Amino acid sequence: MASDSTAGGAPADMPLDSPEPTLDVLQRVVEGLQAENAELQDKHLRAVAESQNIRRRAQQDVEKERKFGIERFARDVLSVADNLGRALSALPANVDPAVKNVIVGVQATERELQSVLERHGVTRIEAVGKPFNADFHQAMMEVQDPSVPSGTVVQELIPGYLLAGRLLRAAMVAVSKGGPPRVAAADASNDA
Repeated sequence: MASDSTAGGAPADMPLDSPEPTLDVLQRVVEGLQAENAELQDKHLRAVAESQNIRRRAQQDVEKERKFGIERFARDVLSVADNLGRALSALPANVDPAVKNVIVGVQATERELQSVLERHGVTRIEAVGKPFNADFHQAMMEVQDPSVPSGTVVQELIPGYLLAGRLLRAAMVAVSKGGPPRVAAADASNDA
């Protein structure tokens, strides 16, 4: 092995018959090593950047899952909230005193359900009296009402909800028509 000229880290492109490498050979070896070093440096920087991107994407995915992981469950629970609301709105004004306690209990249950939804980032969209916004409202019908500006939500058929600021379910609404046109300044103050 001692007779092998490449042993001990000598470059393989050095001439075997020359005892001393020439300046040209050494310069080519240095340039080759510099090019290899630059290539390895570039690969290292790209690998570090890719690893940072993967870490950032993973953190974003975890945050998104934390915020919106309950979306399917929240949609299912909204049907329970809708049914409680419908049950309460269908009750007659004059009821037996014994039934009145049941009604009070159902109202308390509905309030508690809304409170739990809000604690988990599910908030109700306020629609009545606001200008129609296709991002949050779904128009189910138009109502002739000259007393309110056209395009104003006059009735909420099914409430809409947001989950952490993102639309969970659009509010199904009735929108006015036939009234005076909405003023742009009034729109800006109503959106706030």
